[in-house]
Amino acid sequence: MSTSSRDVLRSSRRRFLQTTLAGSAGLIVAPSFFPESFLYGQGASPNRRIQIAQIGCGRMGTEDMLGTIKHTDLCRIVAVCDLDAKRVAAAKAKAEKFYADQGEANVDVKAYKDYREVLARPDIDAVLVTPPDHWHAIVAVEAILAGKDLHVQKPLTYDINEAIALRTAVRAKHRILQTGSQQRSAKPWNTFRMATEAVRNGRIGKIHTVKIGIGRDEPKGVAPKVQPVPANLDYETWLGPAPQQPYMEDRVHPQDSLGRPGWITTEDFGLGMITNWGAHHVDIMQWGLGQELGGPLTLEGRATFMQNDVWTVHHTYHVEMMYPGDVRVILDNEFPNGIRFEGSDGWVFCARGAGLVTSSDPGAATQTAPARKSLDASKLEILTAPYGPKDVRWPASDDHYRNWLEAIVARKDPIAPVDQSARSLEACAAAWIAMKLQRKLTWDPAKEMFVNDAEANALRGRKARSAAYDINAVMKKAGLA
Repeated sequence: MSTSSRDVLRSSRRRFLQTTLAGSAGLIVAPSFFPESFLYGQGASPNRRIQIAQIGCGRMGTEDMLGTIKHTDLCRIVAVCDLDAKRVAAAKAKAEKFYADQGEANVDVKAYKDYREVLARPDIDAVLVTPPDHWHAIVAVEAILAGKDLHVQKPLTYDINEAIALRTAVRAKHRILQTGSQQRSAKPWNTFRMATEAVRNGRIGKIHTVKIGIGRDEPKGVAPKVQPVPANLDYETWLGPAPQQPYMEDRVHPQDSLGRPGWITTEDFGLGMITNWGAHHVDIMQWGLGQELGGPLTLEGRATFMQNDVWTVHHTYHVEMMYPGDVRVILDNEFPNGIRFEGSDGWVFCARGAGLVTSSDPGAATQTAPARKSLDASKLEILTAPYGPKDVRWPASDDHYRNWLEAIVARKDPIAPVDQSARSLEACAAAWIAMKLQRKLTWDPAKEMFVNDAEANALRGRKARSAAYDINAVMKKAGLA
């Protein structure tokens, strides 16, 4: 390895450790250390970088790959994988074009259909996990068992039991997992970090209410219609642990674009906005309240669910959760997209402004007008007053993907670690269960289950369609359950 390459990697490791240790309030740090032999030792490639594979080449998968690939001093994309031959070919072409544009000749990024072939490659160090929500857990756990580090799109998993299993595997095998909760990083939305630091440092007094807007999915307005499976898609495998059902393009993903996929609005594959956008904003709410390793105590919810439609998720909804300290958290489809913390001495609001996850998300056509502040407070000094040396400050993270790569090098938790993202998913999924049952539920954050409520606890997970996709069986086989 050249001296300059080695210096870049050592500098990245040193910088990550310094910023993490300097601002580690609220961040769980793993006790493992990164062996320098990984990058510099005998047998290492002279141009050693973190070798990464992309698993799931859809809308967010493409975004994650392009966000990661640019950090050429730390990583290299060497493989892409998807069950749709068109999508994996497009991802391969994008990755190869990136390196060709850097002046490389004869670039070859390997393309795969079976993710297990990717995980079997000993030269691959880490994977970007971005299949549909119902596939997150099984791919991620198997990747951990294969010794890979992970970046997993939010929501972390489809259901509560899967989140617990994934967290257990990460900690048992000492892997590094970053969740795609990019609102924790400074760019492009530093609003969330600024607002939650103000809240954590008591600048709006005792918090009594948090109002969260996560948008609303609208019915497709189309009745379910069975279609022939495209030749380029392995649909039977795509179903994975979800219930057996005929193919409908509107419930999978568009065949002519990387537009918003229908699985997001089909409950067998994703639970709707409550875990889609909810995973972002509930995560920030818990971060701000100091409940990133806690959760609600009680939940009440009501919702309407799409019927006689190709889509099946919730439409209108209202959820109220009580957190420790008598904090009332409200999610309602009429609230503006964002998080408003209200306390005894004022309030603070944070959002992405007109920005959405992608331009195809609900409200993209209307949210830009009228323009609204993405960061606001009842008093300017809530946001502008300087902080002291004893105040809570978040660890530095300008770029979410680079933060992950530097965490891999340092063998320290990134800005969105698995323990905290599992808790964010649990709160969102518990809210979905309250919406389904439409009655008051009591949640025990310590035990991660509902209190004396067999009906609610049964909804923490579901039985896989076949043993091949059973996360519990995988965990038992690995001696983790």
